[in-house]
Amino acid sequence: MKSTSASSKLRLWEAALLLAFGLTLTTGVWAGASESALADRVLRLHVVANSDSDSDQARKLLVRDAVLAQASQLLENADDRGHAEAALAPHLDELAQAGADALARTGRTDPVTVTLADQWFPTKEYDGFSLPAGQYRALRVTIGEGKGRNWWCVVFPPLCVASVSEQSVESAAEGVLSEDQVALITGQDGGYVLKFRLIEWWQELTGGN
Repeated sequence: MKSTSASSKLRLWEAALLLAFGLTLTTGVWAGASESALADRVLRLHVVANSDSDSDQARKLLVRDAVLAQASQLLENADDRGHAEAALAPHLDELAQAGADALARTGRTDPVTVTLADQWFPTKEYDGFSLPAGQYRALRVTIGEGKGRNWWCVVFPPLCVASVSEQSVESAAEGVLSEDQVALITGQDGGYVLKFRLIEWWQELTGGN
């Protein structure tokens, strides 16, 4: 009887472990797929200030606005991330010049460089939406020595513009993000904080960052 009881307990433990492994794998697949699907559809914006001084941080925002305004014109006809990147790539020097001009109006002549690159972003909350941590394609703007605090957002679809205007996130993302993706980043489906933590957990587990 003792042997039978021990065997039964062992089978229960094996079943529990298999179930836990299955749940972990299923959760991980969902988390990885969700982050990857979002990353494939958006082009982030990363602006790095010259330093952490108050004046350089204020100038960072002026450069951001100038680059966003110029980029928005170039992206008017883009309908996916690939088209957005292709529209911006030939004009990186022009975008940098727009940023440098904004900087010059404050009396500074720090160099401004603009590149397109893959980079890792932490989970970030914006006005009206959030994005999970992960590897994204980004339009990177570096001012001067680039040793100051960052400013992150999204240049395509124009969610940065939407967050500071009357345009809704849903409207800005229309045709680019699916309804489920919009619901996820805006919290409409509820529990997005937990879902984003699951994505971060899976990335840590798999070394995704």
